[in-house]
Amino acid sequence: MAGAKRKKKSAVWRKIHALRCEDVKLWCVSRLPILKWAPSYSLKENLIPDTVSGVMLAIQQVPQGLAFAVLSSVHPVFGLYGSFFPVIIYAVFGMGRHVATGTFALTSLISANAVERLVPPLSNNYTTNNNSGVLGLSEFEMQRIGVAAAVSFLGGIIQVAMFVLHLGSTTFLLTEPVISAMTTGAATHVVTSQVKYLLGMKMPYISGPLGFFYIYAYIFENIKSVQLEALLLSLLSLVVLILVKELNEKFKRKIKIVLPIDLILIIATSIGCYFADMEHTYGLEVVGHIPEGIPTPKAPPMNILSEVVTEAFGVALVGYVASLALAQGSAKQFKYSVDDNQELLAHGLSNVIPSFFFCIPSAAAMGRTALLYSTGAKTQVACLTSCILILVVIYAIGPVLYWLPMCVLASIIVVGLKGMLMQFRDLKKYWNVDKIDWSIWISTYVFTVCFAANVGLLYGVVCTIVIVIFRFQRARTLSLKTMKEVECKFKTEADCEHLQWVKIVSVNNPLVFLNAKNFHHDLIRIIQKDSASTQPCDDINKCEQNTLLNQVFNGNCHGELSLQPCPNERCILILDCSGLTFFDYTGVSVLLQIYMDFKNRSIDMLLAHCKASLVKALQYSGNLGSENPIFYESISSALGAIHLNRNCNKLRDHSEV
Repeated sequence: MAGAKRKKKSAVWRKIHALRCEDVKLWCVSRLPILKWAPSYSLKENLIPDTVSGVMLAIQQVPQGLAFAVLSSVHPVFGLYGSFFPVIIYAVFGMGRHVATGTFALTSLISANAVERLVPPLSNNYTTNNNSGVLGLSEFEMQRIGVAAAVSFLGGIIQVAMFVLHLGSTTFLLTEPVISAMTTGAATHVVTSQVKYLLGMKMPYISGPLGFFYIYAYIFENIKSVQLEALLLSLLSLVVLILVKELNEKFKRKIKIVLPIDLILIIATSIGCYFADMEHTYGLEVVGHIPEGIPTPKAPPMNILSEVVTEAFGVALVGYVASLALAQGSAKQFKYSVDDNQELLAHGLSNVIPSFFFCIPSAAAMGRTALLYSTGAKTQVACLTSCILILVVIYAIGPVLYWLPMCVLASIIVVGLKGMLMQFRDLKKYWNVDKIDWSIWISTYVFTVCFAANVGLLYGVVCTIVIVIFRFQRARTLSLKTMKEVECKFKTEADCEHLQWVKIVSVNNPLVFLNAKNFHHDLIRIIQKDSASTQPCDDINKCEQNTLLNQVFNGNCHGELSLQPCPNERCILILDCSGLTFFDYTGVSVLLQIYMDFKNRSIDMLLAHCKASLVKALQYSGNLGSENPIFYESISSALGAIHLNRNCNKLRDHSEV
């Protein structure tokens, strides 16, 4: 017996142990998507297209990393780090197989606000000779990247916290017009921030409310300080970039590998700037010294986290919204699924962990993701391949980029934002489909341009919620059903005469505090309209006294409308509650108020297709006090009960006679 018990206990423990191991395995696969696709990776089918896509992605990542680091007001080398570490983290935790994470224009612009505010150049007490001992950079540069890394760290913590709270499902509030308008407005800000480099102007950092307009006001006031050489090189770069990219797009089906014009332009202008000595001859601003190698990890300065909360929230929300839209788009195009909440974890860790390696905030970029589409990438191996090439640039090729003109980098940024700026074309679509969405787009764009991307996003969400509430409140809640729509077995003329006093009203929407106020009014209005249209002409005066609306004012109704019955026939109202999907306390209270009001005026109200929760709520909230049942499974059963009750009344009347 003892041995049998031991065997049973050991078997139970084995089952528990196996169950727990299986649960851990499922959890790991769900939280580490790389464990799902990596074991089944086909080297024969996917390696070549992923390698080609990775090479092309690295060619685009390098100039964008340098450019977005400058946009973030830090040294360009930190953009290379931001193109390396976040990509690896997202490949492990992210679910988007065609999402190119790394440096991002919008998050760079947001973090620049904190960098310029906390470490302004005018109050810099450090010089380039004051070496910090890290990468051979000055203490000033390290202070700046410290602020940017703190923004990345706190923004990632916010995203991870949102993942823990399962807030990924709240993305339904981020409608397509809001995201489109916000990203377009933010792209407009980025273009504006690059104008000083395109024109070769020296100007102070301008941000804050209406900073967009102050920048152009400053430019027009100091138009004489435009550097002609920088302007001509910028125009030439813009023309070449746009022309070649358009040709690549036009002939992408005929050519297997697109022309890497970004890389060619960087090499050509760097060589030209070096041999012409444009930095000293014409005063052309160049990228400067690019340190070799990767520094040892170091925690971001925690003492300034409280001062970068605003920018961190902006990075967390704007970066996640833009990245999720790209992940969902790629999942839809290539027919796989993306978990919104898992994407929060992936992007959160892609900001937290790289912040220890002096990285600026990261997110997915539209241009790089579109490049993966066009080059035939299959999995995240393409992004991991790009990391290998970026590592080569960091350790070997970086110093060669010293002579790269800043105006060329600015041109690459502006042309790279073409996809976002072309979203202006969506206005025609929104105008033709829904003019309210068109107005939301316009107003969200204006708020984004006048203030900031996070402010525009918040305004767009609030505006959408308010409009939905307003529309829901004014939506048609009730509709009158005709007897032909009801499956009824009573077809005789006598039955029809009795049933002419039965009104069947269908509830089409949930009954909550938003529409409860107008529910009673709409109910009476529908019945009034039907009664007025179905009565004979000689009975109009009689029915006006009995079945039409009379406005009463008392302490309970506050000017609401009530119904008076006909004296010779008892009116019956059947509410079809099949469309009443959910309700709240206010909705139940209004429904009870209507029932009691009708009961006081000798009008029977029956409810059909009620959910069990609604029946329970009505019975709990008030004393219905009815001798006959008021809840029925269907409209037919309610009509059957009415028919039976009328026949019983007839028999009773005959017996009394």
